[in-house]
Amino acid sequence: MSLPTRRDFLMAGAAAAAGGLCGGRAPRAEGSSDAEPRVPEGVEILHPRARVPLSFIIDDSTCLVNMGHFCMPQFAEAWPGREIYRKPWKSWPREIPDDFVREFGEWCAGRGVRGKYSVVPYPACVGWLDRELPGWSRRELLSSIRLVRDLLAPAWDIHPEMISHTRVIDIRTGRPLEEISAATMENSFPQTTKSVDELASYIAYALRILKNCELPCEGITTPGGFGNAVKSELSLAVQEAVRDVYGAEIPHYFKYVSGGDESTEPKLEHVGGLQTDDPRLTVNVPAGTGDWFGNWDGDEEPQGHRYATDDASGGRMVELIEQGRPALMLCHWPGLYTQGTKKGFQHLQKVILALESRFSDRTVWMKLSEIARYWAARETTVIRRDPKGVGLSAAFAAGDFTLRVRTEVAAAPALLRRGEAVPLREVRRARDLEAGTWLREERCALLCFDLPKGESRIAIG
Repeated sequence: MSLPTRRDFLMAGAAAAAGGLCGGRAPRAEGSSDAEPRVPEGVEILHPRARVPLSFIIDDSTCLVNMGHFCMPQFAEAWPGREIYRKPWKSWPREIPDDFVREFGEWCAGRGVRGKYSVVPYPACVGWLDRELPGWSRRELLSSIRLVRDLLAPAWDIHPEMISHTRVIDIRTGRPLEEISAATMENSFPQTTKSVDELASYIAYALRILKNCELPCEGITTPGGFGNAVKSELSLAVQEAVRDVYGAEIPHYFKYVSGGDESTEPKLEHVGGLQTDDPRLTVNVPAGTGDWFGNWDGDEEPQGHRYATDDASGGRMVELIEQGRPALMLCHWPGLYTQGTKKGFQHLQKVILALESRFSDRTVWMKLSEIARYWAARETTVIRRDPKGVGLSAAFAAGDFTLRVRTEVAAAPALLRRGEAVPLREVRRARDLEAGTWLREERCALLCFDLPKGESRIAIG
């Protein structure tokens, strides 16, 4: 949730794109000390399956609680001079029901949509998801958690959006701080210097609640401007907290929105230990759009055309896809529900169908964790070229890893790993690329394979 929008708080981090056709050099990961280029001339790392990654980032979601209804009066108390918090929140639904979650999840599953879905652990201080949620029965709460776990989690990363998304919580007592002001609201916390350990402890508190609910997690979402004053410390705290609570290999987070010509590629931060058995990094995954489905409170008319027009001839998502840039779409859960009218969801359906009608062969839906993993591998894998093929030293494994190699291919390329050779199957069209295949181009070969961690090789005959 952003106050009033995420863009008002945040400036996007930039990540450089890989180089040009049949010979680009990918940027070196932050912290790298390689003396030679990681990617040699004649080799280019492409997007997975040579397609533009798509993802759908949903903020302010949780179980049952309508965050628009319950957050509004708390924001009004902390920011009494802001007109935007003087809306008739009492007339809004207090609940976003599981029937809507099921309708949304099943429709998206049918279209292959993937992304990130927040689950606020102590939503607006209403109740604890791993304990009790006053206003709903224990059975209703457990059923709602199970729905998220079974229906959404396979295709959506589950993130805490800090603990309450409203009041800052004293993690020693579990109670909100007594003062109510901008300084004690998570959306603008902290306003003074905090150590990595302090931030990591706060994040870990939220993560443990989701873990108690048996929800998987590899990353977090910041509530609006959370961590703005300590951006570097926040990134490292995410790494430490997610690794500590969940043991995730590649922690990631969503905080920034990239607009205009700003890069929409993920950025690797706090990279270290790439030559060891325990490489570490944090992946900063930005969105590429604003929220135009109904705003964080669900009280605005949706403007789905701003993502994509009905014929996919215009809109921000169309712009990003045509430019070959990762296209991550942002919205807030109350906006999709739109005070029970579901107008935002209806606009979303039109956007997805429009994108599908024009770009289904050029795009691939991915969870944020999948995008983070691909970029971790893309930016850290060392590639060596010789007359007989390409050698790879990977700190991280990644599926659908895709290379364009300048070469004249006589026989089918093969992936060599620990003495075993697995030939790649030739396909005739770029849209048919998937792991284990290759495509012949003029003086080039496109190779798509599951990149293993450690040493491997692509033999090119």
